[in-house]
Amino acid sequence: MADFPLLLEPEALAAQLPLTPAQGKVLIIEQAKYEDYLQQHIPGAVHLDFKRLQCSGQPAPGKLPPVEQLSEVFSELGLTADTHVICSDDEGGGWAGRLIWVLDMIGHQHYSYLNGGIVAWRAAGLPTESGEHKVQASGYQVGALHHEFALDKEQIIARIGQPDFAIWDARSAAEYSGEKVISQRGGHIPGAVNYEWTLGMDKSRGLRINELNGFRQLLAEMGIDSSKEIATHCQTHHRSGFTYLVGKILGLNIKGYAGSWSEWGNDPATPVSTGSQP
Repeated sequence: MADFPLLLEPEALAAQLPLTPAQGKVLIIEQAKYEDYLQQHIPGAVHLDFKRLQCSGQPAPGKLPPVEQLSEVFSELGLTADTHVICSDDEGGGWAGRLIWVLDMIGHQHYSYLNGGIVAWRAAGLPTESGEHKVQASGYQVGALHHEFALDKEQIIARIGQPDFAIWDARSAAEYSGEKVISQRGGHIPGAVNYEWTLGMDKSRGLRINELNGFRQLLAEMGIDSSKEIATHCQTHHRSGFTYLVGKILGLNIKGYAGSWSEWGNDPATPVSTGSQP
């Protein structure tokens, strides 16, 4: 099986190209805009429309689609049990991180995040190709989901206020405070701390993740550390794909709340706080 780290630098992948069977089965999945992918992508990368990994139903479109749809998508991508997946996007890790969460949920844990995705790859002047790269379908079948990588609304309600539990809200400060209202109600889950996802990536380095030791310290000062179970969310568990990814890289016990604020803020029975403080 291919041996790549969870956080994979673009230059390290480029040094391995072209990938050969001797390196094991490797699947590079690009979730950039399709038009951009056709013009310029990592050699050998296949394209995935991120919408295919969402249920798109209301009030929580960020939840997973049925396992039959997941099986269809990953079969088309050529996934097998011994495939190592390299996840990339064009926004610094939101969709790539969500893909890693989906892979966790289906029980496939052979994966890497390409640090900075195609943005960092192009900024480094690394080789690209155009057109669409086709792969042979695999007949991959998703079995039972692994719910240990997720928390639902009821589980979060039961954990609010407990000292070994934290909530990382990846939305904007205006959404968190309730100034900007997208669902029926604005605000945040009581006790949640806010650190907007885009603050965690370095624009001067092609949207690579911020220096990890400093990032770890910042999160610890916010109450997000290895002593706690951590739920992360945004509006539809897209932006919190990035924060889920960061938590995994830092070795935290982080779990995705796929219902996110689209579910929480549209439920009149859930507790809500407003303002800039947890």
